[in-house]
Amino acid sequence: MSRDKLPRPTDAELGILRVLWERGASTVREVHETLQDGSGYTTVLKTMQIMTEKGLVMRDESQRAHVYTSRVPRENTQRQLVTDLVDRVFGGSPARLALQALSTKKTSPEELAELRQMLESLEKEAES
Repeated sequence: MSRDKLPRPTDAELGILRVLWERGASTVREVHETLQDGSGYTTVLKTMQIMTEKGLVMRDESQRAHVYTSRVPRENTQRQLVTDLVDRVFGGSPARLALQALSTKKTSPEELAELRQMLESLEKEAES
């Protein structure tokens, strides 16, 4: 399965992926303990087994406790989900998504400065 064609993760799978991105390679027990979302150990185990079948994570079976890692970096998954959201909800307009996102929650001065830099960079690209 190509990395570009990985299925969109469910909410539960995203929770597990966030743990793996933060902690790195982890056992099911470590993921379960980190999640603290009320999921049972066997639910986390089954979800991670499904994620392995879907190609979202890799499992190292060389140790007694299998160790899982994400197959795709956080940024790739975020890009995939945002692209899907822009297409499905905002008619393909990233600007509409950005405007809606910025009007929904308070933005820190640091985030605003980062956005300004990004906009300036995009304007320079458009002028070239």
